[in-house]
Amino acid sequence: MLFRRLSRMSLAFAAGLTLALTGAVESQAADGQLLYYNHSYGVLDRETADAIEDSGYLREFANFEVRTTTGADGTVWTGRYLVGRETYVELFGIGDLPAPDGESGSAGLAVSSERDGDLAEAVANLHELGVTDPVEFLQTRDFGDGVPVPWFDAVFTTGQYDKFGAWGMEYRPEYFADPRSKTEPASFPGDVGRERYLSDGYRDRLMRDVTAVHLAITERDLGNTVPLLKAGGFTVLEVPGGVVAKGGGTTVRLDAVPLGEVGLRQVEFALNRPVAGRDAERIGHSELVVGPGARAVWTFTR
Repeated sequence: MLFRRLSRMSLAFAAGLTLALTGAVESQAADGQLLYYNHSYGVLDRETADAIEDSGYLREFANFEVRTTTGADGTVWTGRYLVGRETYVELFGIGDLPAPDGESGSAGLAVSSERDGDLAEAVANLHELGVTDPVEFLQTRDFGDGVPVPWFDAVFTTGQYDKFGAWGMEYRPEYFADPRSKTEPASFPGDVGRERYLSDGYRDRLMRDVTAVHLAITERDLGNTVPLLKAGGFTVLEVPGGVVAKGGGTTVRLDAVPLGEVGLRQVEFALNRPVAGRDAERIGHSELVVGPGARAVWTFTR
């Protein structure tokens, strides 16, 4: 999702975030990591998107589903999801998102907190990094009865972007409390984490989690994204052509390219178990290579 898509739904400024840290989870915050890779998405050509949707291989490889989501104001989007233990990938075809976000090459990245209140700390860090006017809001979801349910608090560094946007987010207690969300009980006070949000369907498949993602974005979008990653505790390293952000178990590579060359390039996965051989599956204009070992790499071509 990007700001333009979210802005068509019910938005309200987030307020009243509280901090609750206990036990082992406190040690996770000690290294400065406040936000973790949640998911990324890309808009692909129609042939590839359709091949992904129809792939029997992906249904064996991952906890895979095609799902249509309705925002509180009736905005609808349909995505193809590969869901792991804590992380996932969301894939669209051209036109599957409201314009202009449904154009080829559009992409996004979400980083989220594990503990209630950590998003507020990340927002404070944004101010210290010079982002004086971040865009904060509450995202809601409609489960079909017309009543908006608070879903997550979110922050963008800006509402202006080319074809890529990154946002920080924190799931709301009201969403977890709604039985229609099908989420898990809290593991500790203030638990708003990714594992609680996602199902355990990954256990019956090969894919476990996203360990790396590579996206090509414009220079402007890169400049808007780096402060959010730093505010969330990622270590951001400059590399030829872009940056690599490390932290929380997932590596994010962002390359700065001309507008006509943007898009999702590659996703790497950890597997639930090692595989002996190498299995290469062609899916539209992409190739998913599984193994050898407990790793898979999915490469997208233009």
